[in-house]
Amino acid sequence: MLFGRTLRTATFATAVAALATSAALAQKTYDTGASDTEIKIGNIMPYSGPASAYGIIGKTEEAYIKMINDKGGINGRKINFVSYDDGYSPPKAVEQVRKLVESDEVLAVFNPLGTPSNTAIQKYLNAKKIPQLFVATGATKWNDPKNFPWTIGWQPSYQSEAQIYAKWLMKEKPDAKVAILYQNDDFGKDYLKGTKDGLGPKGASMIIMEESYEISEPSIDGHIVKLKAANPDVLLIYATPKFAAQTIKKTAELGWKPLQILTNVSISVGSVMKPAGFEASQNVLSAAYAKDSTDPQWANDPGMKRWNEFVDKYMPGADKTDTGMVYGYGAASTLVKTLEMCGDNLTRANVMKQAASLKDFAPDTLLPGVKINTSATDFAPISQLQMQRFKGEKWELFGDIINGDVAPE
Repeated sequence: MLFGRTLRTATFATAVAALATSAALAQKTYDTGASDTEIKIGNIMPYSGPASAYGIIGKTEEAYIKMINDKGGINGRKINFVSYDDGYSPPKAVEQVRKLVESDEVLAVFNPLGTPSNTAIQKYLNAKKIPQLFVATGATKWNDPKNFPWTIGWQPSYQSEAQIYAKWLMKEKPDAKVAILYQNDDFGKDYLKGTKDGLGPKGASMIIMEESYEISEPSIDGHIVKLKAANPDVLLIYATPKFAAQTIKKTAELGWKPLQILTNVSISVGSVMKPAGFEASQNVLSAAYAKDSTDPQWANDPGMKRWNEFVDKYMPGADKTDTGMVYGYGAASTLVKTLEMCGDNLTRANVMKQAASLKDFAPDTLLPGVKINTSATDFAPISQLQMQRFKGEKWELFGDIINGDVAPE
């Protein structure tokens, strides 16, 4: 009898152990691109071509991931970051993303840069049900979870930003006569819509002129002369860097002094404010969501201390004044947070579920009070900015953090 009881006990123990093992195995769920040891993440960047200055973003993300891997990876798994050059060319973007998906077999495509490239790959990735994760462009159309459930943005949308300028104007200059200069494409039209939505019914009386320009024009001086003739006291400059610099410079040459508000994508001191002339750039307004690495006010900020330590160790000799390094660090930390939240369920569906479940996440590089929040119906992680004014040779923040929430498409 004793032998029989021992056998039954042993059999029971074996069965329990087998159940425990199968339960443990069942908790680990993988799609292509993930395993017990690795998470494969794809990326495309313009390392060459007209937007090659943005290549530093991809290099920063690669370095950030190396730092994470050196610390043991994500839940014991190392990230294998595969990044290709698309030259800021939509056909090349499609070719490289197909390679990432079909040859490299990545789990997700992270932070692909540029509106044209992301537009070219969006339908393909959504049809394949592969995350197009935290895209590096502010077009509002990335926040469309109903039609494109596998695409999610990261930075504030252009409409959110424009709403913030509108809210500020309604509060500070409710009787302003506003003229809008905008680029005649999705970029400029997003800003135009956000402004009108933000001003609401009052926009009809406040906006006295809308002037568009084509990106193919060598100079937009003629448009500035035309805008001056309308005599507005506020000029909204919804332009890319080259044309933003031309606008600020020409306005000064004409001796015209409206209040100028400039889009966030054109706030570079090196490529916009300096060429426009520091004297001409004084008191231009814009908005920011990330810390400026050159601003001494962040010298003792714990987050920027970590950023500086990271750059010194993993990107020695890199130009710390390049805003792309601040951007890449913030985006990469959001990827890491999302993968950590996935635990052992590394399916593509769960990656998107966790990307849409971020609550008050604050990367080291975002301004105090700016937090990342997403939900199943809101794929716009950042919708807060703070106003800033150009003084001397740098930007100075002022006022409170302002929300510019835009309803999903």
